[in-house]
Parts: sequence; structure tokens; C-alpha cells
Amino acid sequence: MAMSMGGGGIKAEPNVTPMIDVMLVLLIIFMIVIPQINAGFSAVPPQGQNLKPHPEEDNDQILGLDADGRYYLNKKPIKAEDVGAAVKAIYDARTTDKIMYVKAHKDLKYDKVLDALDLISKNGVRVTGFITDQKPGTQSVVAGDNLSDVMKKGGTP
Repeated sequence: MAMSMGGGGIKAEPNVTPMIDVMLVLLIIFMIVIPQINAGFSAVPPQGQNLKPHPEEDNDQILGLDADGRYYLNKKPIKAEDVGAAVKAIYDARTTDKIMYVKAHKDLKYDKVLDALDLISKNGVRVTGFITDQKPGTQSVVAGDNLSDVMKKGGTP
């Protein structure tokens, strides 16, 4: 507080320094946390050649496994013990199209991928497909598999 010695009386001014400190700490926390929340699932799938592009459709169900073996169902994190029940709930409601795509990080041990395949097959999934990426700088040698070939024919990627 500041006091004036002239005949003007007492001036009361709030100390805003603690408020600014709290706001800066909150700003830093949100700058770190929000991008991680929005990032969702990220895995670098294996790469290959002669891959047909597969666009992700709204009704596609995707099980993701990151490099640490954590599960993601449609890009949302899910506990390993909850995966079976969640998959069963999705596929019990379906009468056809019991396909699930698996996107696993390329450095994940294969036994973790097999465990995931066993888990989903026991809970209603009949067909699984793996999501992979085309090797950079290469194109499929199979006619019609390249994204550019699909676009030339007037299709959608």
C-alpha cells in the first residue's frame, strides 16, 4: 500500500504480483498439458511397398498400440483391462461388418500385437486388418494401388 503525505488522504492499491504469478504458472501448465491431450494416439506403423491406401471412414473401428504397449480405441486412450468389454459392446451391436483395424507402432514387440489380436477376436471381431504406411519415396507397383491412381480415376482417397 502506498500513502500520500499531502492532504489527499490514504490511497489503497491492491498488490497484483501474486495474481500475476498464479496466472503465469497456469499459463505454463496449460501450454504443456493441452497439446498432449489433443495429440491423442500416435504410432509409427511399419512401412512397406505395394500398399493400397485405406481411407479411415467414420464407421471404421481402430485399435491402436503405441510404442509402450498402451491401448487406444478410435484414438482415445483405454485401459488394457477395459479393451475387451469396449470391443464386445461395439461388435455385439453389429450384425455385419465385424472388421477392426489394428495400428501398432513399428517398434512394439510382436507378442504384444498378438495379445491384442487374441483379445479382440475373443470379443466379437471376425476380421482384422493392419494399418501400415508406404515407404517414403516409393510407389506401389500394383496398378490402382497408388493414391495418385485413385485420384486420376475420380475416386476419393
